Amino acid sequence: MKKKKKIISVVGARPNFMKLAPVELELTRFKHLFTHKIIHTGQHYDHRLSKVFFKDLDLPEPDIFLGAGSGTHAEQTARIMAEFEKVVLKERPDLVIVFGDVNSTIACALVCSKIHHNGGTVPLAHVEAGLRSFDNTMPEEINRIVTDALSEMLFITEPAGVENLIKEGTDRKKIFLTGDTMIDSLVLFKKKFDESRVLKKLKLSEKRYILSTIHRPVNVDNRQNFSKIISILKSVSAEALKHDPGVKIVLPIHPRTLKMAEKFSLLKKLKLIKNILISEPAGYTDFIKLLKECRFVITDSGGIQEEATFLKIPCLTLRDSFERPETLKIGSNTLCGLNEELVLKKTAEIFNGKYKQGKIPQLMDGKASVRIVKAIKTRLF
Repeated sequence: MKKKKKIISVVGARPNFMKLAPVELELTRFKHLFTHKIIHTGQHYDHRLSKVFFKDLDLPEPDIFLGAGSGTHAEQTARIMAEFEKVVLKERPDLVIVFGDVNSTIACALVCSKIHHNGGTVPLAHVEAGLRSFDNTMPEEINRIVTDALSEMLFITEPAGVENLIKEGTDRKKIFLTGDTMIDSLVLFKKKFDESRVLKKLKLSEKRYILSTIHRPVNVDNRQNFSKIISILKSVSAEALKHDPGVKIVLPIHPRTLKMAEKFSLLKKLKLIKNILISEPAGYTDFIKLLKECRFVITDSGGIQEEATFLKIPCLTLRDSFERPETLKIGSNTLCGLNEELVLKKTAEIFNGKYKQGKIPQLMDGKASVRIVKAIKTRLF
């Protein structure tokens, strides 16, 4: 009988949870091979952004909670490293899995690269590897590059990620084109989305509202950029109301966005946008229901670009750089930056039925986690 291998998965922020859930579910199919533990770093621990997602995704309670909390990038990364090192030294895992590009990801990758046991460092697997925005001013870009450089297994969401890693000189044996586990979650929890009553709660009608999410530091930590976004949303509201007098803009406001709106005295200006509905952050199930039934989404989120493409919802992205080219080339996404004229042009196209339809990329088939666990089994046994 094969000796069980110990795997630790590390999550710290909302996008990580959706990426973990299908992998955790697939690993449970092989309990005779793996002992799987979940570590929550506590990078995000607003109840609405953390605990509720575990419930929505049917994830078990984390085995260990590090309680890192917020702070500067350096402070947060250092706290996670200090606490995670203790976990690794005690648990001695055969593999650590990290997800995405948040501070928890790079912190745990660095720890694994510096602890030696079984003749080498702690093996690291990176889910959602290879993505590049080619914008080194983004903290996430640095996190991606460093984590990929330290990983033994790189699980890639789309072909561009493979190309990026090969150009960087990565050993092809480390590269696995698997697809996106976040899309697996959309497939797995479809019934839950259908059962969500969030539209009734917010008094919304299908396709008669625009969904918006804004949270990136480059947008909300900069008063000028934040003011520009409010101007864009105001203009979008005016344009949308020409086509549908009852249309609304729904903004589930991220705690960071709310904090900066208050700091810059912009909250009143935001609330004055005609037909805007500012709500609390939505849980995973409710948010996907909102995304699934909206007319289109205006966002600065990387993950929502992918989800919108899979759901074939028009997506206008308020960023100048991007790391998911398939959503632009094949999917329903348009990169707009903070170009108000372009956003309004695309808004009109959507209401006039002239916006691109978008196709679902081949690897968005809900089977990424199956491919990932298959590769892990081959690697560890």
